[in-house]
Amino acid sequence: MITIEVWSDLLCPFSYVAVLRLRRARARLGLDAQVRLEHHTFPLELFDGPHPRRGTDTEAVALGAIEPEAAFRVWTAPDDQYPHTVLLAAEAVHAASAQSPVAGEDLDLALRRAFWTDSRSISHRQVILDVAATVPAVDVDELATALDSGTFRSAITADWAVARTDAIPASPTLRFADGTTISNPGIAVHWDGPWASGFPVVDADDITVYDALLTR
Repeated sequence: MITIEVWSDLLCPFSYVAVLRLRRARARLGLDAQVRLEHHTFPLELFDGPHPRRGTDTEAVALGAIEPEAAFRVWTAPDDQYPHTVLLAAEAVHAASAQSPVAGEDLDLALRRAFWTDSRSISHRQVILDVAATVPAVDVDELATALDSGTFRSAITADWAVARTDAIPASPTLRFADGTTISNPGIAVHWDGPWASGFPVVDADDITVYDALLTR
């Protein structure tokens, strides 16, 4: 079994694109049984403060044009339900990963879809558990126990300690067994105007990079 570490934030739209493309390429190449994704937390909110809606909305609009499968939507639920923190959701991914690699991978994807497409407040314990209930590989009762006991809270702290070093430059970053890292594979962007008050412009988008990474 080959493991690729995926360092990301659940509210980073570039990470959602990376996860979708990595999973899609893995399936297309027939490598689902040979390659697992090990999710780690790159907690943007611990670097920059609470997640701002204006940033995610503008990034979603730009990235929706290059990755239709993501079904990006701007936030449509009431503003006071916007998840300015997703540390508990990230903790849930760690807890699910301890159940099985498939559980961790599939819960990570389901939480991203719940936020980006359905405008669900994935900061809330019950929302996290409701999303988990849609993932066949996840034992929801075991997950609830893990969240309530804080068993995997230290995993977030440990990931943050690594994310603050030069080892992990950004969200998303893929890290391979030989130490090789690549951030935001295949995509280059710049901002027209200040971040969040302007908008991102995609300068390059090469989806073939995922096949190359998986067959390296």
